[in-house]
Amino acid sequence: MTGKPAVAAGRVPAPGIGAVALVESPVQLLNVLEWAHIHPPTVPAARTTGEPAVPAEPAPVARPLTVVVLSPVDPTSRGQLRRMAELARDEGAVVRWFEARGSRGGLLRTAVSLAPLLFRVEHLVIGDPFSRLVQVLLPLCRARELTVVDDGTATMEFTEILARGGRLVRWHRSGRRRSPVDAAFGIFSSAARRRLTPGKRRHVELFSAMPATPPPGMALRTNRFAWTRSRFGPPRTLAGTDLIGTSLVETGVVDPERYLAVVRSLAERHGAKRYFAHRREAVDKLHRLAAETGLEIVRPDLPLELVARRGPIGRTVLSFPSTVVHTLPLALGGTGVRIVVIDIDQEWLTAAASPRAHTFLTGINHSARDLHGLNAAESPSPA
Repeated sequence: MTGKPAVAAGRVPAPGIGAVALVESPVQLLNVLEWAHIHPPTVPAARTTGEPAVPAEPAPVARPLTVVVLSPVDPTSRGQLRRMAELARDEGAVVRWFEARGSRGGLLRTAVSLAPLLFRVEHLVIGDPFSRLVQVLLPLCRARELTVVDDGTATMEFTEILARGGRLVRWHRSGRRRSPVDAAFGIFSSAARRRLTPGKRRHVELFSAMPATPPPGMALRTNRFAWTRSRFGPPRTLAGTDLIGTSLVETGVVDPERYLAVVRSLAERHGAKRYFAHRREAVDKLHRLAAETGLEIVRPDLPLELVARRGPIGRTVLSFPSTVVHTLPLALGGTGVRIVVIDIDQEWLTAAASPRAHTFLTGINHSARDLHGLNAAESPSPA
């Protein structure tokens, strides 16, 4: 999807009837733009052949992509989403912003406002099938075409859960005791799983850069970050190493003291100068990292794939297991930037971490090495 959507003469766009995307994070919106870049939701202009015009059927109404932003509450995510919304508008999308969280009645008001749009939509695109907000809205939608775009590593879990018919619950929550609220939302979760399962009257597509294996009947289209590469860069590279942070401490998976010691060790061993913070990392943790490691803390204003592609970026980039070990090799292909993965040691995990945590995180790195030929960093000492 490049430029403003072309509209046939005498025809008026019909936003909200063609493709509608429900997004809750900057990365989801980035991947919606990548999907739209190779799957334009508008009617393409007819080619000029030089031959006499032949009467044809009236052109259908052009239907631009409508992006529905279900805004999070944390300031960093909101800021990145507003920047991504500007880029989406530049690409011709219609953007609607909803405050569905943080206030009493926000979800109900959002559902009432979106009901007419979702009831008529022909193609629905979602970024997080695990989202309770999305699961509550899905029953309002009757679209026969559904696309799931990446929301990070959650895509790998989504396809695996769908294949075995399990509950749509993320790995870092799967070992926890279910609360009454969890039980109440279980009804919507079960309905969402059925809605996202391909059937005779429903086509479901997965648009992904991750090593996910879709269940039988689900179409797979590979995201190669064509829009990002065409829109930004190539970047200027710096002599040195950058380190990409993770929110595994904030999600209760990795011990904060262990994490601080590991980052200090990595900075010393690899001569890292900058630390690109995850948007959900706590401010006090970042202040402590800067004070005790000497790293320059960078708070990206856009998803890291765009920040890295714009540059400048270090010639070597170290990353803990996360989405970027699969997306940065695609976004930075041909630039000479080397991505190195950092394996998570079992001893770094907290007592509250899910039993699946180490296996899942290890699998992310192993698949990135196999698919993209990445190297592993020498095991850092947390001592």
